[in-house]
Amino acid sequence: MKLTIPITVQKMLGILSKADFEAYIVGGSVRELLLDRPVKDWDITTSATPDQIMPLFKGSFYDNNFGTVMIAPQQVIRQLKTKDQPQDFDTFDITTFRLEYGYADKRRPDKITWGKTLEEDLKRRDFTINAMALKLQVDKPKSSQSQVEGMVIDPFHGQVDLKDKLIKAVGKADERFSEDALRMMRAIRFASQLGFTIEPKTLKAIESNASLLQHISWERIRDEFLKTISSDYPVDGILTLYSTGLLQYIMPEMIETRQVPQAGRHKLDVWNHSLESLRHCASTNPIVRLATLIHDIGKPLAFREGGPRGVTFYGHEVVGARIAGKIADRLKLSNAQKEKLIILVRWHMFVYEPHMTDAAIRRFIKRVGKDNINDMMLLRVGDRKGGGSKATSWRLRELQKRIGEQFYEPMSPRDLKINGHDIMKELKLKPGPKVGQIIDQLFEEVMEDSKLNTKSKLLKRAKELNS
Repeated sequence: MKLTIPITVQKMLGILSKADFEAYIVGGSVRELLLDRPVKDWDITTSATPDQIMPLFKGSFYDNNFGTVMIAPQQVIRQLKTKDQPQDFDTFDITTFRLEYGYADKRRPDKITWGKTLEEDLKRRDFTINAMALKLQVDKPKSSQSQVEGMVIDPFHGQVDLKDKLIKAVGKADERFSEDALRMMRAIRFASQLGFTIEPKTLKAIESNASLLQHISWERIRDEFLKTISSDYPVDGILTLYSTGLLQYIMPEMIETRQVPQAGRHKLDVWNHSLESLRHCASTNPIVRLATLIHDIGKPLAFREGGPRGVTFYGHEVVGARIAGKIADRLKLSNAQKEKLIILVRWHMFVYEPHMTDAAIRRFIKRVGKDNINDMMLLRVGDRKGGGSKATSWRLRELQKRIGEQFYEPMSPRDLKINGHDIMKELKLKPGPKVGQIIDQLFEEVMEDSKLNTKSKLLKRAKELNS
């Protein structure tokens, strides 16, 4: 089989081979190669131990218990004098064949020993499509030739499952998930990313072992969840998380939206509307995807019967923003991610009318934040399409046009043409609250009329405010 493998990877395998060690490309790298998808993470497995690997590669380091030696791309490219570009790779990982024993915490092995054969190493892996290795003919890799003969070593029939588009556990699924409960989420994530189906026995084992997810750290859960909703098939991922029972341990608030009826143009309940909104979200940013999924998560608590439409959800965006904050904390999102999520959920109910002033448009931009404006529009498009409407409307188009016109107008006191030093110099004031009060008042007036934002006009007005 002819495969395109970077010269750097070929030479790394060649170095290990010349030192009389077995060496193979393994795992996700092989999967992506066989699917003809781009590979940035090149994983190598070898019979060499870390102490034997590191002298072969300058700048390599080893600081874990799993037999993985890591090498920065720029280091190995410099050593091997190839023409590959460092930005085309993530860190190279070279891992010793290993065996794992005992998983008392359902997260990591209690004991690791170096394995003697490749098959011993492959049988500990999670899914058949990740349990393949690739042996290359790299005795004399040519510096300019990336095409190379390779032989796939596939003891668990991963190639068949790739062809059939199946996610199937290696060996007994119950054992694989009891070893590391995060593998249940990984199965769903791979299916969502690749458009695959989870093999029935593997799916049944996820349902049976769902409660084990409680042993997994929120950081690891977060990473898999965000990858799932950022995939090409995020709705399939959420539906599988729900049907297997995993979603109740990740985001029980979403389950509360099931069978909550809506009124007006909405024909779907809150749950299905949320899923359809996610399906139509054009952003690939995982936080925007998450905000789109949970934008109506406050509706179950805000639900009231009555009114001309039969049901109301007054203030659901405020309730939803509070819930979004709790979800962000649970998933251990960064402060910036949490702030973005809350803003998108809190202000997704924005309304535009043609009579709105330019000052009102600027206040909207300031409230949402310049960095979030485009994401808010993408959420609104997903919301509209998820409710059965067209992607846009004349109102939304007009609002976007007016946002563009006002986008670079003053949005904070820092945008004023004068600062506190200018005011103190002109008015002969000392530092103190008075200077801040004048700045705040000037900014409020400039927000109403941006034409006032000139140095002469602001200094004149500052004198009036100080008199």
